[in-house]
Amino acid sequence: MSSLSGVVTRQQLCTTLDQLLEPSLFRDYGPNGLQVEGKAEIRRLVSGVTASLALIDAAIAARADAILVHHGLFWRGQDGRVTGWMKRRLSRLLTHDISLLAYHLPLDAHPRLGNNAQLADRLGVVVPDGPEGRFGEQSLGFIGERPWASMADMATDIELLLGRPVTLAGDAQRPVRRIALCTGGAQSYFEAAIAAGADVFVTGEISEPQAHLAQECGVGYLACGHHATERYGAPAVGAHVAALLGLEHQFIEIPNPA
Repeated sequence: MSSLSGVVTRQQLCTTLDQLLEPSLFRDYGPNGLQVEGKAEIRRLVSGVTASLALIDAAIAARADAILVHHGLFWRGQDGRVTGWMKRRLSRLLTHDISLLAYHLPLDAHPRLGNNAQLADRLGVVVPDGPEGRFGEQSLGFIGERPWASMADMATDIELLLGRPVTLAGDAQRPVRRIALCTGGAQSYFEAAIAAGADVFVTGEISEPQAHLAQECGVGYLACGHHATERYGAPAVGAHVAALLGLEHQFIEIPNPA
């Protein structure tokens, strides 16, 4: 945790994050930016993956003034009633006057600090800048190169990195060089990855159709966990913004088997 002792307004924090992540560029599944308004002054920022009750309670214990997450509270098409789990989460935030800021697709897509870029860096995948390093709808997918002798070897390296088993579909002995990745629940990007010339597609989840496509198209598919692949963007953005603004920052990991 950083030990800076600055203070900024809530609006300064929101503006800095919006300038960094540019949410207006994306068609998303829920509101990006400030989702719950807390106190006007911010000293301590906590980052996490999902605005779960466990993260909110941990942020309260850490005396956070604001929480930055990838998965916020509000999504398109959800029931808008404040009952049950939604009431409990909102009640904690409002009682303790903590702001909640959430960035979904913008946090996936940032070229240096986002989930895709951070996972690629950890895997040693070299992703070109600009359009040649992107694929798929809204250019959210990243594509680059790193050789592995086989997809099985690559899967082993990812398991060591993430600390969890992965699901491999396709020819485990196929050598790979051209790697497409899109973290989280990006199963629908597989066909775009195939069209982009990938040898293997790395994401968080797999559905039934992708296993067949991997066999029929000869392109590997590695499902490495939704939460597991999206652990890196929020702390990277949180640390960057906290350093810019002189805030204290702490990433809080809430274990999740997904």
